[in-house]
Parts: sequence; C-alpha cells; structure tokens
Amino acid sequence: MKLRLLMAACAVSLAFASHSAGATGCSREISVPVSANGASVIIDGAHVKGIYPDLLRGLGQKIGCSFVFTVVPRARQVAMFKNGTADVLAPASRTQDRDQMGTFIPMINHRPMLISVSSGRAPIPDLPDLLARRELRVAVVRGFDYGEKYSALLTELQKQGRLFVEVDVIAVARLLHAGSADVTIMGPTLMAGAIRREQRVHGLQERLKMETIPELPWSQSGAYISNALKPEDLAILREALEKAGKSNQVMDGYRHYFRTDLLSDSVRPR
Repeated sequence: MKLRLLMAACAVSLAFASHSAGATGCSREISVPVSANGASVIIDGAHVKGIYPDLLRGLGQKIGCSFVFTVVPRARQVAMFKNGTADVLAPASRTQDRDQMGTFIPMINHRPMLISVSSGRAPIPDLPDLLARRELRVAVVRGFDYGEKYSALLTELQKQGRLFVEVDVIAVARLLHAGSADVTIMGPTLMAGAIRREQRVHGLQERLKMETIPELPWSQSGAYISNALKPEDLAILREALEKAGKSNQVMDGYRHYFRTDLLSDSVRPR
C-alpha cells in the first residue's frame, strides 16, 4: 500500500515537473510583419517563407513561442515596429533610430552596392560623383535605411527630381528592366531574389553591374526585438536569436539560396 502511494506521488511530481517545463516560452503570440525581401523573406501567395521566417519558426518550436507573420509593404513594416505594434523586425540594418525602440541581434554583415544595367558608362567612385551625374535616374525602396549618408543622398536626389521611391524591390527591378531608372542602391541578393521571382524581368540579372561605394561600408544586419515586449518574453527571444546569430544559421541560409560569387562582395558571416 505504501509502495503504491509512493509511486502515485512520484507520478504526480513528474507530471507537475513536465507541465512546468512545458510552460516555458512566450506569454503570447509574437507579431512579425514582413515584406518580400530577396531570399530573406519570400512571399508565395498566402505562404511566408525564406531565411528569416524559416529561422523563426524553427526557434519557435524549440523555445515555445508562436510567430505570426503578416504581409505588409516595407515602409509599413518599419512603421509598425516604430509604433510598437510589431514585436520583431527582420531583416533589418542597425540604425541609431531603431536602437531607441528595440534590441538589435546581429546575424550577418552586409554591404549595399550601387546596382545598374551595364551601359558602358564610366565607373561611379562615390556618392558625390553620383550626385554630379544628373542624367542618371535613381530608384530606391521606401523604408530601406543604409545610414545618414544614404539618407542625405536621397534628399539631394529628390531635390534634383531624379529619385523614384518604390514600395518593393520588384518595382525597382521593373524600372531598371524597362530603362525607366538607371541606378539603385541595395544588397545584390535582394535584387537577385526579386528577379528570380518576377517573370517580367527575367534576363535582367545577366545585364547588371555592381559597384562598391566607400560611403556605404559593411554594417550589421539581423533582427530587432521590440522593447515594448514583456521583459521575460524579450529575454527568451534575445537568448534564442543570439545563439542563432553566433551559429551563422542566416549565413548558411544565404549560401543555400545564392552563388558564392554573388555573396562575396555583399554578405559575410557575423
């Protein structure tokens, strides 16, 4: 009888311990608005996939967190993070402005490049030279942020009437393909991913020219976690993303989607 009671007590204790262990995780669903972003985020009809969604889903299973993805334009994605209605912003470059609203977890190092359709023109060595060439029309994606010098460039281009601001990378690719814009600034993998998905611009990749610009150096890219989250939720996500960043899972994802020569000048491990 005593043995039976002891076994029952042990069973209750084990069940309680198991329940307690399973209770760890996020206190609520984690909101992750996303927009098409090369291989980092791929929108396939109603399905969201790509390097970052796949990473977050895998982490969610391990840490007991559910990530809810909603598809929005890039500018709205950034705005939602700024106003506290998005819990995670990914992928994202690190900026001082965003550091005020969230905790940044670096995943890779990346460098935006000057991308144009090959035309035999003279090389563009820096941003002042780009500004001086008033015949070149520049297209960019609203919500992309590559630092103060990039922002200052856009302001001057807008004054000159040479700037096209589009909602996504595919729209920029269409302008380049049609000859309606001459130059863009972004990571080459973003453009390559957009061309791969958009039938109307097939063949554009082989015509593109990539140029490095000294005012647009290497910087960190990764994920922001909103400071508006409960401290315990923020701590869980931070620890999981830090481990993922140190293990270079995102870099492995890039290697899965892109050729090494496309990555060598624009993406490298953390």
